[in-house]
Amino acid sequence: MQRITLAGRLIITLVVVAAVYFGFRYFVGTRPAPAVVTATSTAPGAAVDTATSSAPSPSGSSAAAFAYEAPAPVNGKLKGVVELGASGFNSFIVRIDKARNWKLEKADFGNSLVLENMASDEDVRKGLKAYIGQMLDYGVGGRDIHFVVSSGAQKAAGTAKIIKALKSLNYVVNTVTPEKEGVLGLRSVLPPSYASKAFVTDIGSGNTKISWLAGGAPTSVETYGAKYFEKGTDDATVASEVKAQAEQVPASLRQTCFIIGGVPFEMAKKVRNGKERFTVLKAADTYQLDNAKSKAGLNIYKAIADATGCQQFVFDWDANFTIGYLLTLPQ
Repeated sequence: MQRITLAGRLIITLVVVAAVYFGFRYFVGTRPAPAVVTATSTAPGAAVDTATSSAPSPSGSSAAAFAYEAPAPVNGKLKGVVELGASGFNSFIVRIDKARNWKLEKADFGNSLVLENMASDEDVRKGLKAYIGQMLDYGVGGRDIHFVVSSGAQKAAGTAKIIKALKSLNYVVNTVTPEKEGVLGLRSVLPPSYASKAFVTDIGSGNTKISWLAGGAPTSVETYGAKYFEKGTDDATVASEVKAQAEQVPASLRQTCFIIGGVPFEMAKKVRNGKERFTVLKAADTYQLDNAKSKAGLNIYKAIADATGCQQFVFDWDANFTIGYLLTLPQ
């Protein structure tokens, strides 16, 4: 091998030095600075404000964490409620104290067979007894188990069969109007520290409820639910009506929307961080949802965001309107 000349060695040395220099600039010098997060310590039940380099906005593709700690019940009592909804019935066991602080202890979702009118009266009776039995086994007293029929479920064919079965078991069935359902949802979902700067949305199968506090008094409006497609209603018609209702939310309350319901649940599943109770949703156009109901719910979600300009939609994994009903009962 020929010996490398002095000039050749100098050229090789310069190439190596240049490679090291620009490599260092690439991996260190041009790396973006990490986001700065600031937080203030607050008492339980108060919101913790967080700020990051990426705002928690539905207009973006990423969502920041939502820090809020609900006050825990002290010496609370177990109470149970079964929700008869338009897509099935779900049961919840909640611990509530005298100050009406609450904590979800157990949730059971998904018995839709009875509401699809595919079961006999005896099948419905057995299914409900099983739900009741699970609550009794968990420690809920028989008198502390309640049944609530959602406003959407009252239109379902199988609901009358369920009510009949419950009455045969000597249980009282409570029905609610859409407006009342919205008010109850507001009671369970809206944290006191957000009462003057947020509103609540519940996108159900049968209808959507939008609620807020006006001068301390609850207000609720109703619009299309996520199953509107079954009646052949087109997306544009629904979006227009939803926007008209959502525009009633006072401008001062549009900073944050606490949202619940079946389709928001599907959206939150895609971005949830661990077992967090509150999940900030992304913008509607970032979601790819497959079935017709989810796509319809997404249309409703987008219409509310467009009408209000709300930049933060927060899904609550624990709250629902039936828990709001329990909170209205004597403690």
